[in-house]
Amino acid sequence: MEAQGKEAVIPPKKNRKQQRKYDKELYKARHLIENFFARLKQYRAIATRYDKLATTFLGGILLASSVIWLN
Repeated sequence: MEAQGKEAVIPPKKNRKQQRKYDKELYKARHLIENFFARLKQYRAIATRYDKLATTFLGGILLASSVIWLN
């Protein structure tokens, strides 16, 4: 990863011999985004993509996102 110029965001295990550094704030943001997509996939119509048109599917995503955001 480092050879490609990428940075590790996931914290290392506690028992790792050489602890690597990671950005805690970036990890928190990544965790929030992953949790959002997990909650979004709980909506059956979005997880199975019932809508044929992209605009209708986007509308469903926006509706479900607003419901998640309000709760």
